[in-house]
This record gives sequence, C-alpha cells and structure tokens, in this order.
Amino acid sequence: MTSEEYRVANIHGRDVPWDPSQLRQIQEHPCFSVDACHAFGRMHLAVAPKCNIQCNYCVREFDCVNESRPGVTSQVLSPEEAIQRVRDVIVDFPYVKVIGIAGPGEPLYNEETFETLRLVADEFPYMIKCMSSNGLLLPEKVDLLHELGVSNMTVTLNAVDPDIGKEIYSFVNYHGKKYTGREAAEILLENQLKGLARCVELGMITKVNTVLIPTINDHHIIDVAKKIKEIGIYLQNIMALIPQYKFADIVPPTMAEKRAMQDKCGKITRQMTHCRQCRADAIGRLGKDVQEKYHHQ
Repeated sequence: MTSEEYRVANIHGRDVPWDPSQLRQIQEHPCFSVDACHAFGRMHLAVAPKCNIQCNYCVREFDCVNESRPGVTSQVLSPEEAIQRVRDVIVDFPYVKVIGIAGPGEPLYNEETFETLRLVADEFPYMIKCMSSNGLLLPEKVDLLHELGVSNMTVTLNAVDPDIGKEIYSFVNYHGKKYTGREAAEILLENQLKGLARCVELGMITKVNTVLIPTINDHHIIDVAKKIKEIGIYLQNIMALIPQYKFADIVPPTMAEKRAMQDKCGKITRQMTHCRQCRADAIGRLGKDVQEKYHHQ
C-alpha cells in the first residue's frame, strides 16, 4: 500500500485501500488533492441558474468577467452548449480531467443539470464528474447522481445548529413552499446531513465547504468538523467570507484567522487548504483559469 492509499484509507477508518477508481477520483481532482492541483485541471459547466435558497452572503451576477467567486459566470449554457464546451476544452487543455457543475445557482434545482450529466456520461465516461450543492434536494437526487456517474460531491454546510443557520439563510424554497427563520434552517440541515450520509454510503468522495463568517459561525465551525467526521466525510474546506448582500458589513476573516481555524479543525478531520473559491464557469488549473478564452463562443 502506498502512503497516499494509506492516508486515504484511514481517513474513512478503513483498513484496506480504496479501489483504483476511487483513488483516481482523489488523485486527479485538483480540489480533492493538493498535489493534483499542480498537474490537473477542472471545468465547471454553468448550466444551473436557478437557486432554491438565499444565503445572506451570496449575490449571483451573470456576465461579470472581473470577479472570481462562487455564483459568478459570464454565460449560462444550455446542455448542448455545455457538451460542446467540453469537446473544445479537452482538445485545448488535455490536462483537464474533471467536469463539474457548481451553479451559478443550485445544480439540483435545475433539470438542465441532469440532462448535461447524461450527455457527459454518454460522450465522456472516463472524465471525473463532480457536483457542488447546497444539499437541500440531495436526499432525493443523490441516487440519480450516482447513476449518472457523479463520483465527487461537495455540499456547503455552514452550521449544524439551526439557531445559527437561521442567521445565515434568508429563506429556503422547498417543494414549492417558502420557509424562513429556524424552520428553514432545520429543513436544510436535516436534508444536508441525510444526503451526505447517503453519498458516503454510495462510495462517493465527499467534501464539505464551510464559509467562515465572523460573529455568526466562527465559534461553531469546530462543531461542523466534528459532525462531518462522524458521518465519514473525506474533506472539509473552510472558506473565508466574501462580504456581500446582508453580510456586506461583516469584516472577513484574515488569512491568519482562517488558517488558525483550519489548524483547529484539522485535528478532527482532513482540511483542504488550497481552495481558490472558483467561479461557476471556471476552467483550468486552480488559480490559472482560462475560461476567458471561451466567453464569446
């Protein structure tokens, strides 16, 4: 067993290595392996514009080429346009090994996501497929994602206490009904945890993104780390708040403060420390994006 296999196996409490396909889903995915980010790239297909929750730190702007943050894209693609984008990118940049859908809204709330995944699975079965989600619809969609070949799953989980969650989300739109306050946070949290547990059960490589929001959840992130360790999540990614919307006046954490939180949580569960908080249409290696090449195609 190599050192990498040993490390991976023991994070999930296993005493045998993962199979080769699971190892590849880590070793060639730049978000799941710090070594991979230097050698391999990913591309995000921006096919999912609608969102079913409102985070108090999120503003989604289209056609915003000068910003690099989640929720931003220069163009929303149709599934057919997305598959052509994949064809073009893998010719131009053969080091791209990962196809992901991360918005600009909530992927699981857009039927275009699933049509795109079907097209990708048919034409590019060898590519690693990943998804980023708020988790609200994950329990009812995760088995379909697995059938469509999604192997790597990321869920943004900012709190495991609804009393803290209610300060982070303005509303949740669940099955046609709008919820607010603690009730909204309870519904979201229940579905996030249930969906993540099913991902682990299915053998998907799982990551949790947690936004570090000073004065809101900074004292609570260690509890998030403990909970995801209990579930069996592979990786936690603590991201600094980008002040916007209702949290526009909150002073974001410094790099030192974020690193200190990562160090604390790293004693509990594995940490991603090389995140670049990518756009919904990002293409290329982390920090070396090339999506501008395709803005007018």
